[in-house]
Amino acid sequence: MKEIKDLVTVTELCNNLMADVNSEFVALAIQNESGPDVRWHYATGNLNDKYKRITVRYGKGIAGKVISSGSPMMMFNFPHDILGKVTDYPIALAEKLVSCYAVPLFFNAVPKGVLLVGKRVKYSFTEEEQEKVKESALSLEQLVKEHLL
Repeated sequence: MKEIKDLVTVTELCNNLMADVNSEFVALAIQNESGPDVRWHYATGNLNDKYKRITVRYGKGIAGKVISSGSPMMMFNFPHDILGKVTDYPIALAEKLVSCYAVPLFFNAVPKGVLLVGKRVKYSFTEEEQEKVKESALSLEQLVKEHLL
């Protein structure tokens, strides 16, 4: 995927979502055009820039699992009650996330991206908050589609 040109709109959308669901972190991951790897392209509320260097394989990490399943994923109390090793969740480690909710972004009816909201405390996102994340994901899908060359 080409870089998203209208970063201001992405920033606004993510900042609004962060406020709407009272989260501390929002990030956008997109699967590479060639190959199965998934990379975090954008984050707000981040503690550092490590997210820019995180690449996960299809099916690995939060982003890879959400894309491979095409289904949302929630973590309540990281690193407790997770499947696999702690190191399988690099975004949670880099950002010190304890809880998160991630939804897939679909392009041409295929999951190719992930929108993630996270908190640095133990938390379970409500159904209303989950709906807000899904609505924001739909808006991001439109935005990204509009900027593909």
